[in-house]
Amino acid sequence: MSLLWRSRKHRLGLCSDRLFLSKSKVVPVPPGADAAEWKAAVQALPEILKGFKGQDVSLVIADQFVRYVLMPWNEAVKTPEQWMALARHRLNAIHGTAAAGWDVKVTETAPSGPRLACAVDRELIETLAATFAAAQARLASVQPFLVAGFNRIRTHIGNGSCWVVVEEPGRLTLAFIQRGVWVAIRTRRVDGRWRMVLPEILERESAFLALSEPCTRVIVCAQGAFDTGQYEAWHTKAVSYPELALAWE
Repeated sequence: MSLLWRSRKHRLGLCSDRLFLSKSKVVPVPPGADAAEWKAAVQALPEILKGFKGQDVSLVIADQFVRYVLMPWNEAVKTPEQWMALARHRLNAIHGTAAAGWDVKVTETAPSGPRLACAVDRELIETLAATFAAAQARLASVQPFLVAGFNRIRTHIGNGSCWVVVEEPGRLTLAFIQRGVWVAIRTRRVDGRWRMVLPEILERESAFLALSEPCTRVIVCAQGAFDTGQYEAWHTKAVSYPELALAWE
């Protein structure tokens, strides 16, 4: 599941408030004045890219810069062009005219499974390309965090069911996978107390999806420490954000 093409040379993570250079090295990004949350982080890239001149770099971008649409498998949709047209129609229906300015990629989650559409501001992609070119570094790929993270843990999930919970500043991205098939992706605003109420959050999401039985298997990708033993009735695995973003699958 990749937005662009693949490379295994170097990998960086881009969030609005920080850049991940490795699993242990993080560069804070000062807040920017621009309304676009990604601009301050991109403006911090040239200094970082000095160390990658002439090299391939794969970039993982925070889910806060991405809009997701999960489209159920449809035998009537035969070609990639038809899936793209359906994705753009869905994005336009949800987000209105703003979707016209987005770069959209559609990827399969399984050969005859749902298709995942990922939309990113076209200006962000174009600015990244120009920034890398100016630094004489090669932008080998751009992936949303959820896609990169899923590629890392997909063998752990297998044909089972689980919730994938991704924390970013002020928000959670929740993906539900049932018997190996993607069912839903949702985003919610949260505050610092989300760890205390995560079971309630997932119970509400389960009710919204009208699940016939609860799923208590959870993979949490948090930006800080996460105590997997705090939920006795849940089978919880914790993976750090930089570990999942920057590790090669």
